[in-house]
Amino acid sequence: MSVLVLAEHRKGELREITLEMLSLGDRIAKQNSLQLCVLLLGADKDFVDILKPLCDRIILINSDELKNYSPEPYVKAIKSALTAINPSLILTAHSALGMDLAPALSEELSLPLVTDCVDVKLENKKIITLRQIYGGKIFSELTLKSFNTYLVSIRPGSFEPAQDLGRSATITEIPFETEVFEKRRFLEYIEEKIEDIDITTADILVSIGRGIGKPENIPIVQEFTDEIGAVLSCSRPVADKGWLPKSRQVGTSGKIVRPKIYIALGISGAFQHQIGMKNSKTIIAVNKDPKAPIFNIAHYGVVADMFQVIPLLKEKLKK
Repeated sequence: MSVLVLAEHRKGELREITLEMLSLGDRIAKQNSLQLCVLLLGADKDFVDILKPLCDRIILINSDELKNYSPEPYVKAIKSALTAINPSLILTAHSALGMDLAPALSEELSLPLVTDCVDVKLENKKIITLRQIYGGKIFSELTLKSFNTYLVSIRPGSFEPAQDLGRSATITEIPFETEVFEKRRFLEYIEEKIEDIDITTADILVSIGRGIGKPENIPIVQEFTDEIGAVLSCSRPVADKGWLPKSRQVGTSGKIVRPKIYIALGISGAFQHQIGMKNSKTIIAVNKDPKAPIFNIAHYGVVADMFQVIPLLKEKLKK
């Protein structure tokens, strides 16, 4: 019996959600004395070096049909892999790939599926999942009936990426019979245009929200941002109004960031925004509302008007 993580990769890079799922899988496997396995489809063997200390077994299925995601060959490959392994739980990402793959896999294999989970437990051979509903205002805990294998998709950003779990994986290669898949096939990746800067590479981010009030106030924050060597980012309302480019948006419909310092100015902190930045090393929040959700995850919080705080911070930095 095992926990099986479906590794996700794109354009020669292992997606970070794979490492996040391995953190969760490691916890579940240890609590239930299960083997932790990874299924790697159509990927370079370079990924094996990354994954080897993070799991007990790596199952490789390689074929040109699997180099890029397409549902028909992926479902077929996963189905063939399950003959070599007997997982109690299959973890996939709640990503663009996973949202397409998981329902198809559930239908093909008649597996119970819970999507967009932020936590999962396995107790007495029953799966307990935690999801956010009503815009993140309520946590919903679901306990599924006993079943041989469960399928769960995990929301990106819910767990710290695994580093070295002290495991040493064995490698199993499974052949894949190439055939023509008629319904859908991969054509090409259409890359999002980087309008000005990649905020995911910044060590310090100063992020503005609805509290900025109007676009004429942005230069005040931009000056402060430049003085501390940071990059300016924003929450969705600012991007939706066109006050900053969409490439600067942090959150589920923007970018997932993990800077060393994240300064949130006038951001209430809805769960969609929190997912995009909650794994920052240090979070500093400034908001007039003491009940703003951002304070629940901030390491340091200031209940005040951001325009009163910025001059004080600038003065401190000059000294």
